[in-house]
Amino acid sequence: MFAKKSTNAINLISGISMVGVMVGSAALIIILSVFNGLETVVLGLFDTMTPELVIVPAKGKTFDPNTSYFSSLQKNKAVFSYTEVLQENALLKYNQKQAVGMVKGVSLAYLKNAKLDSSIREGHFTLQNKSGYTAVIGSALQSQLAVNTVDPFTELEIFSPKKTIAVNTLNPTEDFVNKSIRVSGVFEVQQEFDNGIIVPLAFARELLGEEKNVSTIEINLQEGTDVDRFKKEVASNLGEGFEVRNRAEQNRSLYHILNTEKWAVYIILTFILIIAIFNIIGSLTMLVIDKMKDIAILSSLGASKKLIKRIFLFEGMMITMSGCILGLIIGLIFYYVQHNYGIIKMGEANLLMDSYPIGLKWKDYLLVFLTVGFFSFLASALSSNLSVKKIDQINQTL
Repeated sequence: MFAKKSTNAINLISGISMVGVMVGSAALIIILSVFNGLETVVLGLFDTMTPELVIVPAKGKTFDPNTSYFSSLQKNKAVFSYTEVLQENALLKYNQKQAVGMVKGVSLAYLKNAKLDSSIREGHFTLQNKSGYTAVIGSALQSQLAVNTVDPFTELEIFSPKKTIAVNTLNPTEDFVNKSIRVSGVFEVQQEFDNGIIVPLAFARELLGEEKNVSTIEINLQEGTDVDRFKKEVASNLGEGFEVRNRAEQNRSLYHILNTEKWAVYIILTFILIIAIFNIIGSLTMLVIDKMKDIAILSSLGASKKLIKRIFLFEGMMITMSGCILGLIIGLIFYYVQHNYGIIKMGEANLLMDSYPIGLKWKDYLLVFLTVGFFSFLASALSSNLSVKKIDQINQTL
């Protein structure tokens, strides 16, 4: 690999091939790491309102949580918070303005989430005070209804259809359950959540006419608990009647978008990397021409065509894989510097973060290594065939 050639251009082309693979590998691993960081940041915005696990019925909207297994699950030492949730769309009215939003009734364990206060834009995240039940409303709903959280006299009215509607009623309002509640705060997370309102579970039961059933059960686990393992255990115990979803499954569309963008970038950069790798064909072709006499001597000494091909195959693999390994090392150094010092900034207008986030996944390093290895093998194998193509003719000439 490092031996002198009769023409310096061969060494130069080999060096260029290695540098090309190095730059391509480094660029690929850096871009994938940045996408990992962006994924962590974006999904972290949903952690406030999205539990680690949620249990939903496979069929229907509600289920009865008063079973022995759910009771034991609530007392499980690995469970940090066990929240019963009852939710349904309802009509909300404040002064003369109306809007439709999701009413989410939660049990008191919901308040164990330490991230809730960080989502509050106005007021406080409380669901009950000395005056009685209170609600926390999403910023989108608050804007539509112009809710004033510091007004103690005006309450938010919520209308929900009765389950049993009276026949031939002259007054349409009799077909609805009407409840009023004070708004204690306004939260802002994402539009998906900001079009809703969070109320105590007991209030939601009275509003929706549901005495015992719940829509979902939200579970957050103790720090250090294996979420995937716990999820599989709960799913196997509950059977086919329930679905247990982790955060990725609760936000399928968002994960799908992020993964699609990441794989699209991977494919584009891989094509660029393939072009750099196939430069090795020119380098090996010139090397074969330069080493024709050596090939003939090896053949005369009894070397098989397979052995000669293998020599040039290894030569090509060493050049490209050396570039790949150097590129991965550069990517690792870049990750360390960006993660600790944030040298590449996102701009002053960005309020979420000062610099580009970055995340390290060893699966990405393995993916890049295997990608380069695969295409390096193809390019080197193609070039190594030239080394034995005219070997018999060369032997006769010599």
